Amino acid sequence: MVVGTPHISLAGSGALLLDGVQGAFSDATQELVWAVANAALRLEGVREAVPGMNNLLVVFDPLATDAHSVTGQLMSLWACTDAHAVTGTHHTIPVSYGGARGEDLAGWAAHCGMSVDETVSRHAAATYTVAAIGAMPGFPYLSGLDPLLAWARRSTPRLKVTEGAVLSGLDPLLAWARRSTPRLKVTEGAVIIGGAQAGIMPMTAPSGWHIIGHTDVKLFKAEAELPVLLRPGDKIRFAIAEIEA
Repeated sequence: MVVGTPHISLAGSGALLLDGVQGAFSDATQELVWAVANAALRLEGVREAVPGMNNLLVVFDPLATDAHSVTGQLMSLWACTDAHAVTGTHHTIPVSYGGARGEDLAGWAAHCGMSVDETVSRHAAATYTVAAIGAMPGFPYLSGLDPLLAWARRSTPRLKVTEGAVLSGLDPLLAWARRSTPRLKVTEGAVIIGGAQAGIMPMTAPSGWHIIGHTDVKLFKAEAELPVLLRPGDKIRFAIAEIEA
């Protein structure tokens, strides 16, 4: 697949933001973002390369190089680097759908025009890719949501979403806009949906994403040698532990 020319802009005195696509998220573009991120780390003066959703933040030392030089090198890398899927780890995440810790499940099913069982089955049938880690330590932005399940995020985020909450927002059929009033607290483990993206809360925090279930799998352990469970390129399948309408 041919990927277009990126837009690169300053993000402070020592950083550049490369926007790989204008429009809908593209898996092909994301694979190129991963490849360019790895290559950019070998450029003189570059300190860090952080992949986002079809974009890349490149942090450099302004005493060792300059924005003009790094921009030119990034454009060359974008044109010449072979995009490839990252061979990541496969994870199965058990989810308890609905109930007190999945309070938006019934509304999500109604939004999609499906029964609760069908909505959950569609959500669990997909294979998701960790496109990027961001927003908070260990939070995975997941591509692969069924379009019929998309649901826009809340206009006002919840101030607290619990760790482990499973969020959703990637499947076009399941897409669902954000809540008009975000929750101030979404607990760790919440499985969530926001637009066409899915996610899981690695810690309790505010969120405008919709909560459809909960998992006990811990995504972030600050004291661990490898504190973050998921990495870009990893694959995720959700396993239905139970459904409580």
